[in-house]
Amino acid sequence: MLTRLNAAALIGIDAMKVDVETNVTGGIPSFTVVGLPDNAIKESRERILTAIKNSGFEVPPKKITVNLAPADIRKEGTAFDLPIAIGLLGSLQLVTSRFEDTLILGELALDGTVRRINGALPVGIMAGKEGIARLIVPLSNAAEAAVAVSASGTGVKVYGVETLNETVALVNGKSELSPVTVNVEELFDREPEYPVDFADIKGQTAAKKALEIAAAGGHNLIMVGPPGSGKTMLAKALPGILPPLSFEESLETTKIYSVANLLEKDRPLMVIRPFRSPHHTTSNIALIGGGSTARPGEVSLAHNGILFLDELPEFTRSALEVLRQPLEDREVTVSRITITTRYPAGFMLVAAMNPSPAGALKDRDGNLTASPLQIQRYLSKISGPLLDRIDIHIDVPKVENTELFSSSSSENSKTIRERVMKARKIQMERFCALTSPKIYTNAQMNTRLIRTFCRLDHESAQKLMDAMNRLNLSARAHDRILKVSRTIADLDGSEQIQMKHLIQGIQYRNLDRDFWSFSP
Repeated sequence: MLTRLNAAALIGIDAMKVDVETNVTGGIPSFTVVGLPDNAIKESRERILTAIKNSGFEVPPKKITVNLAPADIRKEGTAFDLPIAIGLLGSLQLVTSRFEDTLILGELALDGTVRRINGALPVGIMAGKEGIARLIVPLSNAAEAAVAVSASGTGVKVYGVETLNETVALVNGKSELSPVTVNVEELFDREPEYPVDFADIKGQTAAKKALEIAAAGGHNLIMVGPPGSGKTMLAKALPGILPPLSFEESLETTKIYSVANLLEKDRPLMVIRPFRSPHHTTSNIALIGGGSTARPGEVSLAHNGILFLDELPEFTRSALEVLRQPLEDREVTVSRITITTRYPAGFMLVAAMNPSPAGALKDRDGNLTASPLQIQRYLSKISGPLLDRIDIHIDVPKVENTELFSSSSSENSKTIRERVMKARKIQMERFCALTSPKIYTNAQMNTRLIRTFCRLDHESAQKLMDAMNRLNLSARAHDRILKVSRTIADLDGSEQIQMKHLIQGIQYRNLDRDFWSFSP
């Protein structure tokens, strides 16, 4: 007997509907899965048959064939265990329900327990688009899928099951399970907790102001300073002054974490901007994404948040160079023989480095801590094209003891965040009429938009030209200066970029000028 039901496969951060066809006939006993399954699905035979037996059902020695359609799309993972098991029980007439409007996903343990799967949120979004009326997923994924249903506004009912027997009772109409619902507004009402507040950081007034500008315009930033100057602490405080995630941003970020199986079980929706800080030994694939299963990398996990690269020159040259494309395109393309996958990568790059391989550039006596050749070799690990793509370069000097022991209070993150949100609102109103490209911050402006919204008067234009000639700036650095100047003007509440805004923007190109002095 042939049984058909619906499941889903993940393609990047999206899901597509898969038809699970199960046929049981007489003949030599066998269990075959076709339709381009991976090894995890091929191995499901023993899990499924053992789970069915331990759940109190008997499978007679028959020829069992399972087809996953469309057959030209590779299917991966263990989420097909439960739909194949239900389809098999349907073919054996142990399940009597019809499945046209039902989608089932879940991994089976040998005792019939239904385990957590990846990608429940994109599956829930897809179910609404495909007109699915009932979505059955593991109980630990039910809230995640229910968030997707709330987002789409469809009438999909989400059920969370814990065992195969519970699933059979549900599809047979003999269960009293209620659909799972999630109050999305309640998730956003929780006050986020950040590990570091700007009020906790002593001194570094100039660096704090630079981080405020970076947060207001979504600009990439690099901090250069000796060990112990507070670079890492400043980076960790940055999420606390960023605007809260909108529901659209939250949903997009959650899809990535759902596919990567990194969502916390008690938090079905990402409501805090991600902060990713990979170690400098991270491989290219782990950073950019890919591998045999084309998984999202750190740049995608930092989408709508911050990617912090501490000790930047310690990363391999090749790892840093792969950042160039996502910094420009705000997405990553991972190509394989059978499929090309795109992952969003709209992150703020925040980097930190020492001015010398020995740490500080000079010792207490004013002597270089390393030879000029060693320092130059250390700095050359960061290419000019990568630096061009970083909008703000700032010097983070050692904190003076008088500031360290000062009892005076600093501005807290909440106060700074209010100014950042005010500047972001100005940018949203500026770009709201744009339909293509859809942008939200000054850092995302292309050349055409820069010409439109970053106009300079004659005196300011001459000042910028002089700076480009004197500092030997590239055309890309020219655009970055204008973007940063536009953000400074927004924080100042100015409709036009004034000379003081432009000068400050030029000063944030430290690494483009003759910044390093190797003489004792």
